[in-house]
Amino acid sequence: MFKLILNTYKTSFSGLSRETWLLSIVMMFNRCGSMAVPFMGLYVTQSLHRSEMDAGLIITLFGVGSILGSATGGKLTDMIGFRPVQILSSIIGGILFILFSTITHFTSLCILAVVISFFSEAFRPANFTAVAHYATAGTITRSYSLNRLAVNIGWSVGISLAGIIASFNYKLLFIVEGGVSIIVGLLILSFLPQVKGFIKKAKENALNMVIMKPWKDIFYVKFILLTTIFITCAFLMFRVVPVFFKEQWHIDEFAIGIIIGINGAVIALFEMIMINKIEAKRPPMFFIIIGAIFFSVSYLMLSAPIGFHLLGAVLVIVIFTGGEMFSLPFINTIVISRSNEHNRGLYAAGYTLSWSCAQVIGPLAGFFIAKNLGYNWLWFSLACMLLCCAWGFGRLGKVKAESLELRVEG
Repeated sequence: MFKLILNTYKTSFSGLSRETWLLSIVMMFNRCGSMAVPFMGLYVTQSLHRSEMDAGLIITLFGVGSILGSATGGKLTDMIGFRPVQILSSIIGGILFILFSTITHFTSLCILAVVISFFSEAFRPANFTAVAHYATAGTITRSYSLNRLAVNIGWSVGISLAGIIASFNYKLLFIVEGGVSIIVGLLILSFLPQVKGFIKKAKENALNMVIMKPWKDIFYVKFILLTTIFITCAFLMFRVVPVFFKEQWHIDEFAIGIIIGINGAVIALFEMIMINKIEAKRPPMFFIIIGAIFFSVSYLMLSAPIGFHLLGAVLVIVIFTGGEMFSLPFINTIVISRSNEHNRGLYAAGYTLSWSCAQVIGPLAGFFIAKNLGYNWLWFSLACMLLCCAWGFGRLGKVKAESLELRVEG
């Protein structure tokens, strides 16, 4: 089995550019440091001793800043280039995370949450664009796969370490994440080459060609709206579920970190093997639908009468991870296929906006439902919404297929 994994990775990632590898290593460090926000709900409830609704408000405000950061980051990426956007957002965001650890005044934390997430989220569309730029001809899909692999290795290590750190001191999470973010900005500044003449070229392209805007792409708009609902539901696995594990299933922070870390570890080991086997056999939308069904099952399991909670938590994360491996790579594929080098920043911003909206809507609504109706109502609602998403993706895929047939016949 190990030999199969090794050979698959060797075949999949041969021929990628040096810059692609460097960018992926940088992203691995970036995700290793992404440990504070998944524990934000626990930090507010356990360390600051505030209510679940206050926890939901803080997480939601992170989402508000993320929406602004995604839109601004995408526009700036197309205007001044992905490299300066990544550097500035990493360094400024890191400094603000460290500052966050020193403040206990709740209103100040709310304001700072918006500002931090603005800079942190501006990084995403710039990074999405950077992967495509550094990829050599014919390697874009594999370059994104390598980037995602690096992200999930970093996520697995980071969230596991976060559980250990949180069991000692919650504030240290923000200091570590801030420090890593600053290092990431410096690594990009030092090792990734500058793109010469980017601004001049961007202006020439804007004058000499018609560039498709994502909001005029009807299929893309419908797809992103569905994706926003889909990701909002999925997002709660890493925001509300950890609080549920702690309060209802009485699992400690150390174990929660290890359990959630399984997500990244499984993806890092098996996603590329699975993608290589299945990607050419069905349209991307088919696998997104499968992923939505897996997500739905994972939430229903949270309301099942499971006696051994540690085992139940592991099963929930494993099933959810299966859904993530089926869905997210193919969502990326669809986004990439709709854009080109001249508008990829805006298309990437549209996609990252769906994640940002999920941060705004999901935690506050999730904690509200859990507090007023109970966790079981929340899990059932999420499962139903995900099944509706599966149906919506199916309809959208069918409409796209029919339009392609009409073009061929015409």
